[in-house]
Amino acid sequence: MTTALSRRRFLSISAAVIAAGPAAAASEKSARWQGRAMGAPAQMVISGLDQAAAAPLFARVEAELLRLEKIFSLFHPGSQLTRLNTAGHLTAPAPELLDVLSLSASLNAATKGAFDPTVQPLWQALALGQDIPNPVVGWQFVSFDSTEVRLQRPEMALTLNGIAQGYITDRVAGLLRSAGLQDVLLDMGEIAALGQRPDGSAWQVGVATPDGELRSKLTLSDRALATSAAAGTLVGDAQSHILDPQTGKGAEPTRLVSVSAPRAALADGLSTALCLLPKAAGPKVIRQFEGAKLEYSA
Repeated sequence: MTTALSRRRFLSISAAVIAAGPAAAASEKSARWQGRAMGAPAQMVISGLDQAAAAPLFARVEAELLRLEKIFSLFHPGSQLTRLNTAGHLTAPAPELLDVLSLSASLNAATKGAFDPTVQPLWQALALGQDIPNPVVGWQFVSFDSTEVRLQRPEMALTLNGIAQGYITDRVAGLLRSAGLQDVLLDMGEIAALGQRPDGSAWQVGVATPDGELRSKLTLSDRALATSAAAGTLVGDAQSHILDPQTGKGAEPTRLVSVSAPRAALADGLSTALCLLPKAAGPKVIRQFEGAKLEYSA
């Protein structure tokens, strides 16, 4: 099931934006990194450092990505999420996992159940062309505290793909801030912009459809952006990978939602959920989270 790993959601034209950063001011020092985060392409630009000076930081980022993948990955055999899904319970969960589950609970409540990580059995069945009789889906069957996470019904499983990439983006941004960096653009599955570009201007990003049609442009500084496209990844009988927990059906293929927020995890979860809700519901949901902004919705 590698479909989800190739690019679970279609992001704004972050690769083009990142590539344009150093080109816009060739006389300014900047360092660039490319790699993978949770199986998807990841990139960053650091202003004010050359490639050699940034190398130790890039090594720290890579180590952090590996550490977080061992918590959140659906495909790493020893990850905490894999162990939870296999056994139905997990003792001594990592603080990072608890952070994501707590935010997931808030998003589930605010979206009246549209955001629901328990859709994993539905997604897996769709990807494999299988039917699941009476799948157990429902956030109310998930319990967690500092000692244990438990899935309260048999055959349940979680996917955190609608929020973990944003959380990982936040963690990497925090790592770079703690190293004293002020001007960084990074795409770890979602986009975070710290400070400004090498030429002193604001970082610029865009919202585009999966086929590359630019829909909106915006600037970011000390803020994150997540864009979810229902047609970004299709599974099964060409359904969207963003599944309605009530019906098991994919979001309408034309849905494209972009949200900015102080935290990438929040923007990530909101953009995912809003693809499943009527457009008119978006502003009401967004207002429940301080600092969040609906940047684009179609």
